Amino acid sequence: MVSKSLGNPYDGDTDLRHGAECGCKSCGGHAAGHRATHDGAASGEGVGDSHEDILARVVESAVVRSIFNHSEISRRSFAKMLGGSTLAAAIASVFPMEAAKAAIADKLGTPEKTKLKVGFVPITCATPIIMAKPLGFYEKYGLDVDVIKTAGWAVARDKSLNKEYDASHMLTPMPLAITVGAGSTATPFLMPAVENINGQAIVLHNDHKDKNDPKMWKGFKFGVPFEYSMHNFLLRYYVAEAGLDPDQDIQIRVVPPPEMVANLRAGNLDGYLSPDPFNQRAVWEKIGFIHILTKDIWEGHPCCAFACSKEFADTMPNTYGNLLKALVDGTQYASKKENRKEISAAIAPANYLNQPVPVIEQVLTGRFADGLGNVRDVPDRIDFDPFPWHSMGVWILTQMKRWGYIKGDIDYKAIAEQVYLTGDCGKIMKDLGMDVPTETYKSYTIMGKVFDPNEADAYAKSFKIGRAS
Repeated sequence: MVSKSLGNPYDGDTDLRHGAECGCKSCGGHAAGHRATHDGAASGEGVGDSHEDILARVVESAVVRSIFNHSEISRRSFAKMLGGSTLAAAIASVFPMEAAKAAIADKLGTPEKTKLKVGFVPITCATPIIMAKPLGFYEKYGLDVDVIKTAGWAVARDKSLNKEYDASHMLTPMPLAITVGAGSTATPFLMPAVENINGQAIVLHNDHKDKNDPKMWKGFKFGVPFEYSMHNFLLRYYVAEAGLDPDQDIQIRVVPPPEMVANLRAGNLDGYLSPDPFNQRAVWEKIGFIHILTKDIWEGHPCCAFACSKEFADTMPNTYGNLLKALVDGTQYASKKENRKEISAAIAPANYLNQPVPVIEQVLTGRFADGLGNVRDVPDRIDFDPFPWHSMGVWILTQMKRWGYIKGDIDYKAIAEQVYLTGDCGKIMKDLGMDVPTETYKSYTIMGKVFDPNEADAYAKSFKIGRAS
């Protein structure tokens, strides 16, 4: 959607009233001057723009109009005479534009609702959502958040859809699936931030130490935490590359993460691709060993995220914005290796992960026993990066298509851009002094095969083993 009232106030070819002589693209014109001419000043609302970006443009436009006493003739004449950049610099020299935008944003930024319920499944991927409570990140942004331990992903989804949770820790495929109606009633959901990258592993029972080659896994029973999960899609990808059909040659069962170790011990599972700390817990209890870290399947893959309904973000934009900022701030804190031991202690108690601190430390610090007699050092075994790349969303959709979870024609990019809010996340990352990617799509190489987000449908249909047609 283009918001015509947000034209570039420094552009002499644009009529901010969008009258007959306006040359902006919204009015059908092609004036070369209709573009950002001052530090990214925008011509209108764009794809991925955050609420704060739009507010900043409203403030900037209002200030410039006031300076010219709301006379479009005077403003446009002066802009054409000086040029947009010079006009912007002249106004900035006598009026504190950035301070005005910040003041307005602060004034309008008070949360509409401060007491919130946010669900989480007790895994290390939920670190930013969990630690934000004991370490004070929610309080820092004026929020009183009750973080609620949730048994599994179906429960997290249903409580979110039923509005029992204001927002929730979700697996990165879940907001996409909910939005398109895969596995539930179609409801627009948003994912403005990733919580963690990497952070998973394939674990096998100790009885299978002589079967450390996936080609030998025919007939094995594997656990994954949810159908619409990176765990499911990465396990399927991995065994299919070894020549096994995941729907015919192995069994894949949905098992809540806290029940993974017990099912491995009981022989109900031969292995699992699970979130931590349950991979490390299997080693700790001498039941299983780590076959492979998922970062060795796809380095930097996304796993879990912060998600909420579009209705929540639209009806309580300040609450949404402050909650997102608390979590991005927490994610940045978690990304620093020197904070990992403190975080391990903060999230270990029974009301959070309910795990021994040494188990969590092995995951978060990356120094761990693998169950095969080795102590390994992998500092990025799990890492934390909030940016929700559109290309990650497109890859997930290709795997949903590949395995028959969604059928028919799919506008991969449109869905990814609707759900993964790079603009909202990027604005907050910038405010917090973090580096923000200049693009939202990139290619990935996964087990030697290149994924190009511009060729998504061809990629989904390119695999020897799959269901896409």
